[in-house]
Amino acid sequence: MTSQASSNRDAALAALEGRRQSTLSETTQNTKEPMRAWQYSNASAGLDKALRLVETTRPYPQLLSKSELLVEVVSMALNPADYRVPEMGVLAKTMVSTPASPGLDFCGRVVATHPADDRHTIGQLVFGRLDKFGRNGALSEYVVANQASVVGLPDGVDVDDAAAAGTAALTAYQSIVPFLRGLKDPAVFINGGSGGVGTWGIQIAKLLGAEVSVSCSGSSEELVRSLGAEHVLDYTKLDVIDALKNLGQVYDLVVDNAASPLDLYEQSEHFLKPTGKYVQVGTSMSMVASAKLVDRMLRPTWMGGGKRPYTFVVVKSNQADLGQISQWMADGKIKAVIDQTFEFDEAPKAIAKLKSGHTKGKIVIHVSKP
Repeated sequence: MTSQASSNRDAALAALEGRRQSTLSETTQNTKEPMRAWQYSNASAGLDKALRLVETTRPYPQLLSKSELLVEVVSMALNPADYRVPEMGVLAKTMVSTPASPGLDFCGRVVATHPADDRHTIGQLVFGRLDKFGRNGALSEYVVANQASVVGLPDGVDVDDAAAAGTAALTAYQSIVPFLRGLKDPAVFINGGSGGVGTWGIQIAKLLGAEVSVSCSGSSEELVRSLGAEHVLDYTKLDVIDALKNLGQVYDLVVDNAASPLDLYEQSEHFLKPTGKYVQVGTSMSMVASAKLVDRMLRPTWMGGGKRPYTFVVVKSNQADLGQISQWMADGKIKAVIDQTFEFDEAPKAIAKLKSGHTKGKIVIHVSKP
């Protein structure tokens, strides 16, 4: 390399580093500005009672790689885990240091990127989820998101609908799509069809050509049928297990979002085909439910375990999966079901509503102006 070429390269590298440092410096200055966030310190008596609206400092993302984005949250959506984890008492302290803001799912506006990030622009609307529970959750005005956990908001998709997709739609996708690949005209039973995951699951299963049965209360029957469910079991009026047994071994897949009845899996050989699979999504935090989960995963059939394959799905952020969900939404093939929206100042009311157990679809909170 000639002296002149080396000098030119060094100058170019210096200029690039200067721009990088300038961007990081600007980001640092911007993120020192205040923001509002709902925080809790001890939620063992109930997250809705423990939340306090505080003014704190915007999170400063260590934008040293292309993997991070600073996002101004426009809307966020609640999941049951958002209150169940903080309410675990002493155990919660081992998972999240406090004070902390709850929430994983959001739709928002990109306000800072790494200089080498050529996929996102300042002001772009994106949606997705945070990878894990942490101190700075989506119930705050700004979050640091991983690129692999967000996608751009398609034209024509509302920010509230996008916020409602994050964890719930991704969970439904990952609990159904991999288990129906290669099957022709499959039959699927979704236990808990009217909740956040269930409403997405019905639509995704129908897209894959499945005949869908669900359990829900009678008040939700009209909703689940409008999403594509052909058969509805009203758990308030009949014994779900007995009703399924009477049908015989007809299902290729059972997706259990409700974890009730507790022995649904143990009886699944009576309504799952010999080649059928049982997928557990939702589970309660009780000792009985936890013990059953461990038993199902570890005890083999020859020792009295279940007679059908059992999978416990833990949702994983996956940009390809989220991208497919985004495309289906843009094409009008699937849609968010939103039970109710709340303003940012009403966050405790929104969580109390979710905890009531009587929601149909998702609860969305408006955090800032779109």
